[in-house]
Amino acid sequence: MLKRLTLAVLAACFSTWLLPWAALADPPHYVKKCSPITRKCITVLSSTIPVPGGTTEETTKPVKKVSTKPVCNFGGAAQACTSELGNWSNTHQCYLQRMSPPPPYDSPIWTGKDLTKGSVWACVREQGYDEGRHLVTRFVWIQGEPDIEVVDPLTLVYRAIAEMKLGKPQVGTAPGPAQIGLVNMPVWLWVTKSENTWGPITRSANVPGLTVNVKAQVKAVNWSLGDGKTLRCETAGTPYNKSSGLKDSPDCGHRYVKTSHNQPNCKYNLTATTEWDITWESTLGDNGQIPMTQSAGTQLRIGEAVPVLVDPDSNAQALAAPNTADC
Repeated sequence: MLKRLTLAVLAACFSTWLLPWAALADPPHYVKKCSPITRKCITVLSSTIPVPGGTTEETTKPVKKVSTKPVCNFGGAAQACTSELGNWSNTHQCYLQRMSPPPPYDSPIWTGKDLTKGSVWACVREQGYDEGRHLVTRFVWIQGEPDIEVVDPLTLVYRAIAEMKLGKPQVGTAPGPAQIGLVNMPVWLWVTKSENTWGPITRSANVPGLTVNVKAQVKAVNWSLGDGKTLRCETAGTPYNKSSGLKDSPDCGHRYVKTSHNQPNCKYNLTATTEWDITWESTLGDNGQIPMTQSAGTQLRIGEAVPVLVDPDSNAQALAAPNTADC
């Protein structure tokens, strides 16, 4: 049988605060290194050297260390590729850490950005000398993934999510946007199911020695109905069928008690927000969960039924029509 020796081939890229690390048994070519101060751990690639003969026990024979040329630099000077501040980016000239949770979606940093194609990172760099040394942090939006030399599982997770191309909910209502509903009459609400708008959808991302598997599924739809009411539906809702007549939706519906004539454009603004449950696991044994929401809207016009008076001696029947005089 073969003995195995594990050498950290990226040792030259790490700063002195890191303590000796515990090697992960599966797979053997990745090891984890943790700081007792920050309690943060990083996973780095190492090499396995087979030794002919012997047992399965770890060898104690001295091993010649492999010298590697630093690939991280700051102004041309060698820079630790990984520290407690994050992973170094030669392009941004700072240590990057993805912000988790991300900034609120109404933050100016998202302006003009596609939330599904990028994320916000804290960009940290040490400046000054001796007693004047200090950390400077700025926040950057990066499309895709940054150019960092050490790939952690979470980096691959977001790469897999980007490949899913998760989309906004496709909203359906009865009555529809071009129709007029009535006060106290049922309104049916639903979203159309597809792999990218409802799930389940799975994708994987990998680098040599590390793979992450990611699954996404909508767990609920939160409706903002425009009249001050909200509704949470844990199903996609049921599309309306004429055979249902004036019945309520079996799983996701609403009844308006006031007309929409006082609303902008005489219509209620509806918003459907899907809650995505995104789970992941890696071949290193790591796992986690990432929340995400997607929103889309529509409008509904709600009128009031008004009786129409007719001559009782005629053959005409009394009708009810929606009152839309103010709109």
